[in-house]
Amino acid sequence: MASEPVRLSDSIQFGEDFELDPRSYELRRADRVLKLERIPMELLLLLIEGRGQLVTRDQIIERIWGKDVFLDTDNSINAAIRKIRQVLKDDPEHPRFVQTITGRGYRFIAAVVEAKCEIPGKDVARELAAIRNRFSEKPAKRVETRPTNLPVQRTGFVGRVKEVAAAKELLLRQDVRLVTVTGPGGIGKTRLAVQVASGLVERFPGGTHFISLSSLSDSGLIASVIVQTLGIREAGGQSPLEILKENLRDSLHAPMLLLLDNFEHLVQAVPTVAELLAAGPNLKILVTSRAALHVYGEHEFPVPPLALPDSRSLPPLEVLSQYPAVALFVQRAVAAKPDFGLNQENASAVTEICARLDGLPLAIELAAARIKVLSPSSMRTRLTSRLQLLTGGARDMPQRHQTLRATMDWSYDLLSAAEQKLFRRLSVFVGGCTLEGAEAVCDTKGDLDLDLLDGMASMVDKSLAQQVEPAKGESRFVMLETIREYALEKLEASGEKSLTKRAHAAYCLVLAEEEATQQGSAEGAEWLARFAVEHDNFRAGLEWLTETGDAEWGLRLGAALFRFWEMREYLAEGRARLGKLLKIAGTAVPTKARARALFAAGVLAGAQGDYASADALIRESLDIARQLRDKQGAAVSLNALAVIARDRGDVPVARSLFEESLVLWRELGERKAVARSLSNLANIVKLQGDNARARSLYAECLSIFRELGDRTGVAWSMNYQGDVARDQGDSASARALYEQGLAIFRELGDRWGIAGTLADLGSLAREQENYASALSLYRESIKIFQELDHKRGIARLLECFACSAAVQLEAERSLRLAGAAAALRQNIGAPLTPAEQAKLEASLHPAREALTNTVGATAWLEGWALPVEKAIEEVLMPEAPFSS
Repeated sequence: MASEPVRLSDSIQFGEDFELDPRSYELRRADRVLKLERIPMELLLLLIEGRGQLVTRDQIIERIWGKDVFLDTDNSINAAIRKIRQVLKDDPEHPRFVQTITGRGYRFIAAVVEAKCEIPGKDVARELAAIRNRFSEKPAKRVETRPTNLPVQRTGFVGRVKEVAAAKELLLRQDVRLVTVTGPGGIGKTRLAVQVASGLVERFPGGTHFISLSSLSDSGLIASVIVQTLGIREAGGQSPLEILKENLRDSLHAPMLLLLDNFEHLVQAVPTVAELLAAGPNLKILVTSRAALHVYGEHEFPVPPLALPDSRSLPPLEVLSQYPAVALFVQRAVAAKPDFGLNQENASAVTEICARLDGLPLAIELAAARIKVLSPSSMRTRLTSRLQLLTGGARDMPQRHQTLRATMDWSYDLLSAAEQKLFRRLSVFVGGCTLEGAEAVCDTKGDLDLDLLDGMASMVDKSLAQQVEPAKGESRFVMLETIREYALEKLEASGEKSLTKRAHAAYCLVLAEEEATQQGSAEGAEWLARFAVEHDNFRAGLEWLTETGDAEWGLRLGAALFRFWEMREYLAEGRARLGKLLKIAGTAVPTKARARALFAAGVLAGAQGDYASADALIRESLDIARQLRDKQGAAVSLNALAVIARDRGDVPVARSLFEESLVLWRELGERKAVARSLSNLANIVKLQGDNARARSLYAECLSIFRELGDRTGVAWSMNYQGDVARDQGDSASARALYEQGLAIFRELGDRWGIAGTLADLGSLAREQENYASALSLYRESIKIFQELDHKRGIARLLECFACSAAVQLEAERSLRLAGAAAALRQNIGAPLTPAEQAKLEASLHPAREALTNTVGATAWLEGWALPVEKAIEEVLMPEAPFSS
């Protein structure tokens, strides 16, 4: 209800010709009305009220905005003072009206009179205070009080505890007035925003208002929708935006929150949001959109997928059920089928379903709705096409959320033609790409009609790709698999699939061959990490080349990937892929590319213990090298054949082949290769018991490496000489040589060399019955192999621990560890050589003798079933006995 009228003088005059009419709230000069907006007018009245006295900034804030305000008030006050001075033509250096008191506030210094008679300051103060109070109660079109109209959620909110807390904290910051919740379709932006707003209703006494924009197609109508939602009476002759701004200026004295839901298709209305923020200082806006608004002062809040467990090592059911993605699946599955429950039989399938759906809430809900007709295991099998399976959402949901494809369509249709082209072409990348990769593949012919950097920024901005910053290397752009599958469909429909896939394969080939030139550096160098990051792209490129029968490119790419496959233990995969390439029509022609692929396939077969296949493949490679008069290729193949012969136990043949390879290397003048060949030959000579000859060969090898400045070669030579000394029973010399090599490896940061030499020192200590020292060295070694994810190294160390336990009469522990190592070797397809297996069996003999066959077999099988992570965890525990 309006207050009683306050009896006031007709006007207040100051200066020579300024007149302020409190009743009409107008400032005039010589009968001409001067435009002064609400905040500057309020501030002028306040200054006149306190004429001659200091008015502090705190007094200004409390009088104009109140105590609870979300605003950069300093800038607002400064702007209002500038406006007053501009209207009054007041010079801040030589003020006639408003004087600045630096760091404290302002003082009105002009005389104030009524009807040309000066009136006491306290009477003016009383009257102006009454005017202000009446004015603040007066607005004709005031917003009606509606505390909240947030939609009621019909299902429980799952997960997102950290995200909700972080979004609340961000929204409540004094310097934040606009927060945009972004993410791809189906990620749960609306649900998260409503949850955040619901938790902050008490902090916004001016109201928390939800405005749905999904059905709005005309961006010019957004102000009208907000006016209707807020219940503002529209006045004739004014646009909805003007009505809205006027209400926010004149009546918004308590903090208010607007939640604008689904803004992405209304980008033309972004200036409206900016105008609203400028008009209402107590207003905050929370937006959900698949793309940021790019308004000054905007704070973007990206929504991540729901958290997932590691499908390779599932936790107990009670822990698994707490993961948000799994919890959401279970919640929605129970709603569809009340007797559904998470159990040991379906846990793996449910976890894999959630993972393959990228933790995308909409996709998980749509999948769970199928539980009435499909078991989790059947659903997992049918998930080859996510877009086909995930249909049939609730009919009262927005149509774009009733199928996953409809959700994607909504985002795709908002892209420009050039952006759609880029989006389609990016789908050929598996596991993401760098900016360089995107440019090489997506704009090969310069027909993208879009600046690539701007295009990628748009993909990230519209939540169709994520920008990932690795610890090392370039930024990568990654698509969720659900989005990539949709983009692939669009690529197929566009008729560009073949050309784009070929461009991708070409990029992979160039990248792999360039990186392959770095493989001569120390093992574990950066090229391994780069290959690991791009491995999925390399796989996709190889599959395309194999499917299309491109023999030349396929063989070249396979050969370039060989060392990566061998070192990272993709033995079966690498061999299978090379095998397919070698069967492509047209690859039988004896070329260098075929010879290299045969060689690579042979080495991988040898690492798997398939010596017959390895020998046949490498001999064919040798034949081609000889046909092409390729001495280097022949030398490499002879060396590989020698290694195969050695590993299968045919030492004389191995020696003959190593000697033949050494002759070729000497003829070629390849000093480093000569040194390596000498080392290999020394190893064979040592196996034949000729330690003197072995020492001589190692000495020549060491001399060459020192001459070449190859410190890695020097370190390994010392290590191998330590093996000779150890075999001769010279433990002191062996330790000294191992330690010298270890020191060099540490200086070089060669972690492969460090781990291997630590294991050798541990075994030397074990042989000397210094078990405490042996275990300490083994633990340091296995930690490094675990960090390198080198499974053969881990298996070797588990075997070392098993041998140590055997000699200390910890029989069951010994056999369990040996069983865990054997399982790991079988898993990666890398068995011990016959000689290594015989040596291990001899070391384990005391443990087998100490136990009955039944107990021994049980211990072995317990180790076989033990996850490798648990085995490592146990051996790293200083005192605790090993257990399953």
